[in-house]
Amino acid sequence: MNYESKIAGEDLDVSTLEDDNQDRNKRLLMIAVAVIVAIVLAAVAYQYFFGAGEAPPTENQAPVVTVVIPGKKDVVRTINATGTLAARREIPVGVVGEGGRVTQVYVDAGDWVKPGQVMASIDRSVQNQQIARLQASVASARADLNLAQANLDRAAKLVERGFISKADIDRLTATRDSNAAQLRVAQAQLGESRARNNFLNIVAPKGGFVLERNVEVGQTVSPGSGILFRLAQNGEMELQAQLSESDLANVSVGVSTEVIPVGTDKVLAGEIWQISPTIDTDSRQGTAKIALNYDRALRPGGFASTRIRSGSSQAAVLPESAVQNDSKGSFVYIVGKDDKVVRRDVTIGSVSAAGLSITAGLNGAERVVLRAAGFLNPGQTVKPVIEKDQAA
Repeated sequence: MNYESKIAGEDLDVSTLEDDNQDRNKRLLMIAVAVIVAIVLAAVAYQYFFGAGEAPPTENQAPVVTVVIPGKKDVVRTINATGTLAARREIPVGVVGEGGRVTQVYVDAGDWVKPGQVMASIDRSVQNQQIARLQASVASARADLNLAQANLDRAAKLVERGFISKADIDRLTATRDSNAAQLRVAQAQLGESRARNNFLNIVAPKGGFVLERNVEVGQTVSPGSGILFRLAQNGEMELQAQLSESDLANVSVGVSTEVIPVGTDKVLAGEIWQISPTIDTDSRQGTAKIALNYDRALRPGGFASTRIRSGSSQAAVLPESAVQNDSKGSFVYIVGKDDKVVRRDVTIGSVSAAGLSITAGLNGAERVVLRAAGFLNPGQTVKPVIEKDQAA
C-alpha cells in the first residue's frame, strides 16, 4: 500500500515538471514573437520617416534624410483673442421732467429710433389745465397793455393843448410799461409750463438701436425712477478684446480685425478704435476696443473671438514635422556643410495653414531636416536629400 502511494506521488511530480516546462516554452515563444514584431515595426517606422526607396544605413553608411531650405516669406502676424460685446456709445434715457403716470410706450427693445422721437408719454391732464390758466393770464395782460397804450396815445395828443400835464403823461407811460412787463411775465410762465409739458414725453436724445425697455403703461415714474431705456447710438457696437501685455504692445488704432460672435459662423469686419492705457494688475491684460457696425448677430453682453492682423514681417516658414520640442524649448536640426547634424534653437511666431513661422534662429538659407529628426543626434553624419516638391 505504501509502495503504491510512493509511485503515485512520483508520477505527480513528473507531470508537474512537464507542465512547468511547457509554460516556460510558451512564454519564451511569446517573448520571441514580441521581439520580432518590434523589429518589424521599427523597420517600418524607419522606412516611413526616411522616405520610400531610402535604404536603411549599414554600419558604414550615413542615413538619408529629407531636408528643406525654407527661405523667407511675408508672414502676417495674427493675434487671437476673445472679449465681450457692448454698445460702442450706450445712452441711458430716463425722466427729465416732473414725471407722472405713463400713458403710452411707443418703442420696444430691438426697435430703431430717430433723434427726438417720442418713446413714451406721461399723463398731462393737470399740466394742460395749468397751461390754459396761463394762456388766459397772457390774454389779460395783453388787454391791459393795449388799454394803457391807448390811454397814453390819447394823452399825448391832449398835452400839446395844455389839457394834460407832463406828470400825467409820465404816469400813463409808467402804467403802459408796467402792463408790458406783466405781459412778458405771463408769456414766460406759459413758455415754462409748455416746456415742462414737453419734458413729460420721453424722447430719444440720439438716433440708434433700443437695447432695453424698463417701463410699462400705467407705471408711475419720476426723476428717481432710474433708466427707462438704453440706446446704442447709431446701432454701433464694439468688442472689448482682452489682450496680454505683449500682444497689446503690437496693436494700434486703425488695425483691421475679424470678429466671430459665439454661436454663429459669421465673420464680421472690425477696426480697433481705442486701446486701454492701463493693464489690469490681477489678470495682466489690457483692452482693445474693436468698432463694429450693427449686425443681428451682435448682442451686447455676449462673447466673441477675434483675429487681429498686427502687421507683417519676413520669416522662415516650416511644417510642424520639422520643429521639435524639449525641456529647453523649440528647436530644429539643420545639416551643415560637412553633412553633420546641428541643433538650432528657434522661436515660433504665428501658426497658419502654411506652417509655423520662425521669428528667430533661422535666416532661411539653412538645410532643415524635414522629418525623422527624432531619430537623429547632434554631430551625426547624414546624407541630405532636398524635398522633391521644393526641388521641382
